[in-house]
Order: sequence, then C-alpha cells, then structure tokens
Amino acid sequence: MYNLAHLSELDLSHNLLMGEISSQIENLQSLEELYLSHNNLSGLLPEAFEKMHSMMYVDISYNGFRGPIPSNNAFRNATIEALQGNNALLLLGAFIGLLIMFGSRKGKAPIEQGYFQDENNLFSIPNFDGRAMYDEILEATNEFDASYCIGKGGYGTVYKAKLASDNIVAVKKLHPLSETADCQGFSNEVRVLTELRHKNIVKLYGFCSYAQHSFLICEHFERGSLATILSRDEEAKLLDWAKRVNIIKGVAHAVSYMHHDCSPSIVHRDISSNNILLDTEYEAHVSDFGTAKLLRLDSSNWSKLAGTYGYMAPELAFTMKVTEKSDVYSFGVLTLEVIKGKHPGNLTTSLPSTSIGHNIMLKDVLDQRLPAPSTEAEEVLISIAEMTSACLNVNPQYRPTMHIVSHMLSTLVTPS
Repeated sequence: MYNLAHLSELDLSHNLLMGEISSQIENLQSLEELYLSHNNLSGLLPEAFEKMHSMMYVDISYNGFRGPIPSNNAFRNATIEALQGNNALLLLGAFIGLLIMFGSRKGKAPIEQGYFQDENNLFSIPNFDGRAMYDEILEATNEFDASYCIGKGGYGTVYKAKLASDNIVAVKKLHPLSETADCQGFSNEVRVLTELRHKNIVKLYGFCSYAQHSFLICEHFERGSLATILSRDEEAKLLDWAKRVNIIKGVAHAVSYMHHDCSPSIVHRDISSNNILLDTEYEAHVSDFGTAKLLRLDSSNWSKLAGTYGYMAPELAFTMKVTEKSDVYSFGVLTLEVIKGKHPGNLTTSLPSTSIGHNIMLKDVLDQRLPAPSTEAEEVLISIAEMTSACLNVNPQYRPTMHIVSHMLSTLVTPS
C-alpha cells in the first residue's frame, strides 16, 4: 500500500485494523484525504505525517492513539469530531494544546498529570479557555521578564510563574520555533513527556505552540537544579550523605524506567546535574527531554551528537548510533559528581581501571565539605563507587544496564 505514490484518497474506516501506523506512510506523498475512524489502531501518531504536505483532511476518531498530534495542516485544521474517541491526544499548534488542569480555588492542588478528566473524551475539560490560560501565563511572568527567569537551556529559557489558583509552575519558553532544531526539540520533549509516568521524572502539565510564544508548563521545584546546589557551599553542606545516596537512587530508577519499562525504550542523551531537579525533600527528578531519543526496533537509531560536554560517553566521538549505554556512562559521571561535590573531571578515566581501596582511596572521591561518613555510610558509598566504575567503562558492552544498576542500588540501605 505504501508504494501507491499517486493515491489521493484512502478510506479504511470501520475495519478491524490494529497496531501502530508505520512511518512508511510518508511515501504516500499525493495523499490528500485519510480516513481511519472506528478501528483499533494505537500508539503514537508517526512524525512522518509532518512530511505529508499534500494531506488536507484526516479522520482518526475512535481509535487508541495517544501523544502529540503532528504539526501538519490536516491535523491543525481537523475538527473535534475527526479526533475524538482516542486516548490522551495533545494538540501541538493551537491554543487548545495548552492542556493544563489547575484548581480554580485558592489552595486547591493540581490534578496529577491531568490533561483530561476522561481519557476517552478528547476535550472533556469543562469551561476550558485556552486563550485565558495563555494570557495568564504571560501575565504571571510579565511577558517573560528576565526577573522571573530561573534557568536557561540549549533551546529554551525557564521561568517561574504563580497562577491565579496559587499554583506555581515552571514555564519553559522555547526560542523562536522558526529555528528547525528548536522546533524539533519542542515537539520531541512534548512527545516524550506525555509517555512518561514516574515519580522521579518531571511532570508535563501542558504546552502551547503559538506564533508569538511557544512553551511547556511543568512541575516547579523550589530547590532548583542539582548543579546549582552543589556549586553553593552552604547549600551543598545540607546535602548530606543520605540525601546524596537517595538522589543517585532516584536518578537510577528513572533512567532504568525509561530504558526498560517504556516501549519503545527512551534514551535521555543529556543526563547531567543541570537536568536533575530537586524538590523540597531533596528527591531527584530528571528533566529536559529535548534531545531524548525513542529507540525503535525497525530503525538503526543513528542521530546527530547531543548532550553536555563532560558527560558524554567516549564512543560518541566516533559513532552517532544512539544506545542506552550512553546514558549509563552519563549516569556514572553524575554519580561521581554527587559524591565528590563537583564534576569529577579526569577521574572518570582513571576510576574504571582501579578500585576503591587500592590506587584510589574513598576519601579522594568524597566531597570534603561534608563530615566524614559513618562506617555504615562508607560501606554504601564504596559499593556505589565500585558500581560507578563499571558504568564508566570505555567499552559500552561492558557497562551494566540501568536495570542492573537500579536493582543493585535498591539493595543498599540508605545511611541514616
């Protein structure tokens, strides 16, 4: 079917079709109308739709699709009826894409991950006004004034916004989406975050893609990034050994979830202290999925270089193939940074060839701003350091999986 280059209309409605739509559908470059309603199709809508510029009308109602809707004229102009009856679909490119659910009364907590009250009804938010929410974000940040800025990333700036409901959120405003890389990063982050449900991964509350401003709305964490805390002596001293072990565990569990409990697997590609946010209890939350990669079985998974210098696996210097093992290496660097209190630098190359207690003493990798660990804490830190050396192996084949790392850390009792 995908070789029918001159096909202009395809009606497969009311059949018993199952599974996902193949990315090969982009071969139907002459397709103008597509009818897929009342089937059992599921999964993400393929990004390939965005390359089908001739398509003017689509009806995907009453299937099991989820995730963001492609940035394509047919989808942007689709009626509610043509999209209804699916799981949590998100509209990228319209005000209604700002799917955020906060209580209107003072002190009322947000509905957790609440895009919809009923996942079988695409637009089930009563009295939802996308324009009003968009305007509220602009007012809450004084139109993204620098005084509200709490961080900057590769393709966006993060602002703190207090809404009328008294809820505080983090608003990640993207650079102009005319820049291809930024547009891809924005779409990618929405696509990935709608898939993830883990306590150690930042929650996406909503998003808006609009001509003037495009932004993501996520959980806000008052303590900010791990990198910021470690760079400030007084704050770093409050990050005792027990808290640091829990941070390492939290990140490991989150990355293991992405690699082994998601289908397709998700590789973050930028695990670094700047992208680990801490809540009031110092619980870790992995953020910034703009460069994340979904690994598919039918793909070679080659991609351009992405990540933060000093955390990237050495094999990325000569291969562009994305694997989970690059995240394992980055996690190893991050773990050393948490223990040492600063980026480990050249220690990442020497640690794998030695062992704690021989050429490198434990004291050489500990943050000297903290009191010496107790005997109990020292045993835990030695186990973590030994595990870290395996994660930093120059040969990715010899690095453990994050499932193994997460399981090992789960067996360690957090020191008191």
